[in-house]
Amino acid sequence: MQNKYPNLINEADQAIYFGVILNIDETKLLFESLQKNIEWRNETVVMFGKEITTKRKVAFYADHGIEYTYSNKTKTGLTWNEPLLKIKHSIENYTKASYNACLLNLYHDGNEGMGWHSDDEKEIMPNSSIASLSLGAERKFSFKNKVTKETISIVLENGSLLEMKGNIQKNWWHAMPKTSKVSKPRINLTFRQMMLK
Repeated sequence: MQNKYPNLINEADQAIYFGVILNIDETKLLFESLQKNIEWRNETVVMFGKEITTKRKVAFYADHGIEYTYSNKTKTGLTWNEPLLKIKHSIENYTKASYNACLLNLYHDGNEGMGWHSDDEKEIMPNSSIASLSLGAERKFSFKNKVTKETISIVLENGSLLEMKGNIQKNWWHAMPKTSKVSKPRINLTFRQMMLK
């Protein structure tokens, strides 16, 4: 069933693009609901030894007791709300995986992005599925091989789903480049499988 969706990388390093899974009305309602009902916070990260506050806003929701440490900061999962649980179940139907956490990012416009990184923190189950739902502005999303430096890019559409799994976090970085061409906001939800203590 799943092989009807394109894998952008290869059999070992999987990036499966399901395309648009929500219609325009659904994306609009969900975007507005998340804007209102998510406990958004500006993020502080340590870069080159200095603590900076990002313009983008983030939130982390998860099953009880789950924590996530990245950029030298530890987040404790907030309690799932109804809109998040509903979309989580819908995405689990597509990917045939189950998730116990979700990291959300709110990008106000194209001046906010994400540099090259891998989601390979020790709390994430190795080789597990990470499902990324995009809402709002279309944005370019790129992968870069850690050895060959080959890059593969895709435009993530409003209401689209991308799943990363297998060895992709070990062998590839990913990024969302900044762009002056985008003036509208984007919300990204990445559903994850976190290790239980």
